[in-house]
Amino acid sequence: MSIKVKDYMTRNVCTLKPDDTVRDAVELVRKTGHDSFPVVDDSMRVVGYISAVDLLDKLPETKIRDIMSRELYVARDFMDLRDAARVMFRTGHSKLPVVDEDNRLVGIISNADVIRSQIEKVDPDKVEKLKKTIEKVHGVRTEVKRGKVETARLIPTQSRIYADELKGRIHELKRGLAEPIVVIKKDSRYYLVDGHHRVVAAAKLGIKELDAYIIEVPEDIELGIEKLVRKKGLKSVRDIEIIEDVPHPLVEITFRNMG
Repeated sequence: MSIKVKDYMTRNVCTLKPDDTVRDAVELVRKTGHDSFPVVDDSMRVVGYISAVDLLDKLPETKIRDIMSRELYVARDFMDLRDAARVMFRTGHSKLPVVDEDNRLVGIISNADVIRSQIEKVDPDKVEKLKKTIEKVHGVRTEVKRGKVETARLIPTQSRIYADELKGRIHELKRGLAEPIVVIKKDSRYYLVDGHHRVVAAAKLGIKELDAYIIEVPEDIELGIEKLVRKKGLKSVRDIEIIEDVPHPLVEITFRNMG
């Protein structure tokens, strides 16, 4: 199954209007940390694009309409993400506005989103492998559904997460991005299998539900994760320890101080 632009695009997009000024744009750069923005009219139609480079040496009162790029590349939400990545690579753009058939802005896709889709993807194949493993080990039939689950009802199967990765998940959720988590449902209990950082991030942001792949198993079997949960005394997301002083192992082995 191909990954679509809509699966990874940011839906909450920071924008500028043609009558905004360079001062407004600079303030938006400072506020958001982004270096470029779509320019939209009152109907949210994309009419241009502005980057930090366009702002250089311009008077603060200069109107965005006078310096914005009017020829730009855009993506559609139904596009294969790989095709959007090819456009960005071949044109040298790090972001593409995503528009509908009326040229109205519906999101933005970046090269960081493309990378994220490859290193964090929870795809149906991965879930299917877990489903088949449970069926083989326990000799039962299971069913996979896609739906929303309440974060407060989740029983974690992992006792620790890393603070640095948690910050990344909080940032993604604020942007309206969230990979589906994976849970195993047995009677009324929901065991969290994949997505512990996302769930803790959601709890901190007050997000009560997350999209999930739900593997439903019969009540008359005892899963290995149930024994693990009992041994570690895990009952809710509140029992997950956040490791503050130690970076995620991948971050630790790749960090270099060049000073």
